[in-house]
Amino acid sequence: MRFLRFALAGLLSRVAMASLQVVPGGTWTTPDGQHLQAHGAGLIEVNGTYYLIGEDKAGGSAFTNVNCYSSTDLVQWTYVGALLTRQASGDLGPNRVVERPKVLFNDKTGKYVLWMHMDSSSYGEARVAVATGDSVCGAYQYLRSFQPLGRESRDMNLFKDDDGKGYLLTEDRNYGLRIVALSDDFTEPTTDVFSWQLSGGNRVEAPAMVKLGSTYYLFASMMTGWDANDNQYTTSTSLSSGWASWKKFADSGTNTYNSQTTYILKTSDSTALYFGDRWISSNLPASTYIWLPLTISGTSVTMKNFVSWVPTTNFAAWQSPPAENSYEAEKAVYGGQAKSVSCGKCSGGTAAGYIGGPSNPGSVKFSGVHSDIDGLTTIRIKFLNGDTGARYANVRVNGDAGRKVAFLQATGDPASSTLHAQLKKGDANEIVIEGIDGGWGPDVDRLMVPVK
Repeated sequence: MRFLRFALAGLLSRVAMASLQVVPGGTWTTPDGQHLQAHGAGLIEVNGTYYLIGEDKAGGSAFTNVNCYSSTDLVQWTYVGALLTRQASGDLGPNRVVERPKVLFNDKTGKYVLWMHMDSSSYGEARVAVATGDSVCGAYQYLRSFQPLGRESRDMNLFKDDDGKGYLLTEDRNYGLRIVALSDDFTEPTTDVFSWQLSGGNRVEAPAMVKLGSTYYLFASMMTGWDANDNQYTTSTSLSSGWASWKKFADSGTNTYNSQTTYILKTSDSTALYFGDRWISSNLPASTYIWLPLTISGTSVTMKNFVSWVPTTNFAAWQSPPAENSYEAEKAVYGGQAKSVSCGKCSGGTAAGYIGGPSNPGSVKFSGVHSDIDGLTTIRIKFLNGDTGARYANVRVNGDAGRKVAFLQATGDPASSTLHAQLKKGDANEIVIEGIDGGWGPDVDRLMVPVK
């Protein structure tokens, strides 16, 4: 009932938000024309702006950058800069592993404090690392790496309680999952608060915690490497005792919709959003994100999967996917060398291929695209490339100059790439997908355009 109540409340803000959608598992293009590179991420809100801080996997598993993006609507993210970037040597040098960066603001020092998992390429060090910054998305000063309280640490997270105290959530193979108190300046671990000394199939990692009212909710995944599993959660009214038995929160057997917990964002005193990674271990740059609303009632937490969902203005409510019209690419108008190609898993078994290319560049033009609103709308471009490399296209809407859109093929099934564009009310909208600088664009299956 709570989800339905929020969905109805969200109708009131539909006009304000138009149909901007979160598309779980889709290629998420930022204004620089690249797929969002903020894996294993955490979020922090500052003066009404959300900052997403995560791993840059564009170059694979080795550390490149800790990236920072900003957004005011949780849908459109702009790259701001790197908190840390690769150095010539040392902890931040070549072939190092830096994962799960998280930032807390320290009220006493006025500093932003960054913690992360620091390791060798063989994962033999199992350390944490700490850095501090004067601004949330500026350059950070790297301090050091170490094993917290002398114990291994791999997947980790941070949590800041209502009283301003900070905690490290850390996992190691010998002692299980631990909650560790931090020093007043958040740069040192001080004491163990609680630990789950689990064994065998009960071991958990990738922790993330949120507090709603007087209840703490701790989420974590099981230990299956890069492969997804049915993540679980536990609750308590005290960090140091009384934790309930672990339970699944997504539909059983879905492997948390093929994702792993990275962060839980509190959006009101009774609502929160799940942020997870859909890892592609064989092609890490193409890993995507599964962000979904949680339904919370007392100590019960559930999460359903959606093709897309619409955050409302205050993010304490959301709408389920809007109705969509589908426009098949093979029925659109081809330009240049573009032509239909066989695509057994595509709608109708056909896609528009040979878009772009070094000579006689191909294009596909969709005319008569309908919208019920004048406004900014998220359009899903369904595609299935013949390779696993990144492809790019220039997408023009209603005669504009266009914008660069990324298409990363993570699986052997049609995927979605998201396009945020201004549409006009009525049937006069036109969308053209074409190549960029002689490169090949995606094999386009169809467009999915919200009716409202």
